[in-house]
Amino acid sequence: MIKLFMIGCDGAMGRTITEYVKTQDDIIISAGFSPVKGYSCEYPVYNNFDDVDPNIFDVAVDFTHFSLFDSIAGFAQRCKKPIIIATTGLSEENVATLKKLSRDFSVFHTKNMSYGVNLMLDLIARASSNISGYDIEIIEKHHNKKVDAPSGTALMIANTIKNNINRPVEFLFGRYGKDTKRKEQEITIHAIRGGTIPGDHTVIFAGPDEIIEISHSALSKKVFAAGAIKAARFIIDKRNGFYDMNSIINS
Repeated sequence: MIKLFMIGCDGAMGRTITEYVKTQDDIIISAGFSPVKGYSCEYPVYNNFDDVDPNIFDVAVDFTHFSLFDSIAGFAQRCKKPIIIATTGLSEENVATLKKLSRDFSVFHTKNMSYGVNLMLDLIARASSNISGYDIEIIEKHHNKKVDAPSGTALMIANTIKNNINRPVEFLFGRYGKDTKRKEQEITIHAIRGGTIPGDHTVIFAGPDEIIEISHSALSKKVFAAGAIKAARFIIDKRNGFYDMNSIINS
């Protein structure tokens, strides 16, 4: 039985994973962390990482906020247990820190826990490397509680295109004004916030007389919970190293 430590158990994803794990036979949540004092649920909840005994869990999953990164990195370094970092909005410096930590224990990091999103990225990479003369736009939609924009997934999509397309690329975030004629090298990213949209991403390749669209829509947060548990099962017996969803897809 895999014992999971849920970092951010009070958040929307933490609560979703808590419910999802109840449907699984090989994994339990042994404890969790919440920055909200007084928060409680069916397992022990800690408000201070220093109080957590590493022996109570096998793998940790983080769905919190990037402002807590330093505390979580320090906790991971002390425990030296496999950890899954699914928090969005991390800086390049934060990711570099995770890669450094992965020398001592296994670290899994992705900006989107959906298996389908990562398959979509593979399709986008192939399309980008085989296309020319097409204008490219990215549209992402999320619920009205999401704090970062554009989404981490939209940035993953943009960088996937940049790394595979055979032309210079310049990112533009939104479009406004009276003199905004498109430049050939532009990839424009549009962020929409509203309602309870779990996550929707579309890439538009607009060419002469035709349009190609590659889209992914998350219908509920359960898809991200399923991805997190898939990652936990994957990383639990892996050697020290830095892993992502492609590691699962290619395994």
